[in-house]
Amino acid sequence: MTKRILIDDMDICLKKAVFSDCEQIRKMQASAFSELLKKYRDYETNPASESLEKIQYKFNQSFTDYYFIMLEKTKIGVVRVAKLSDTVCRISPMLILPEYQNNGFAQQALSAVEKLYPNAKEWKLDTIKEESKLCHLYEKCGYIPTGKEEILKDGMTIAYYCKRV
Repeated sequence: MTKRILIDDMDICLKKAVFSDCEQIRKMQASAFSELLKKYRDYETNPASESLEKIQYKFNQSFTDYYFIMLEKTKIGVVRVAKLSDTVCRISPMLILPEYQNNGFAQQALSAVEKLYPNAKEWKLDTIKEESKLCHLYEKCGYIPTGKEEILKDGMTIAYYCKRV
């Protein structure tokens, strides 16, 4: 299933990943999250640290879908959707490769992925509260902080977000 969106004459779409894509997903996660891993040293929770086996395990979950975020024919990112129920979905993780960041692609990818699940009435995600740029992105896309926060370590708090549609 492919969802196409036109952004400034650039064709963005979501392409569903297959099991053999797990290694590429792992490499993309390592690339996209490496700076945050260096900054926070959250080796247990950062997607850059995820093993191939853990990604394969998640991939095989009946409630999980992985999509590549495509810019024309180039894979510029990944998004994982976990269907928590018939009406609730969770995004974890979503990434845009560093060289494609700050172009509005994450915003468009969120919109596209939400349209793939028309029965979802509630979307959940979380991010690092200290990363104001990430918080701003999600809030701009209609996600609201739930008030739930989890301190992982000094200077690193996970903030939970929800969007009801």
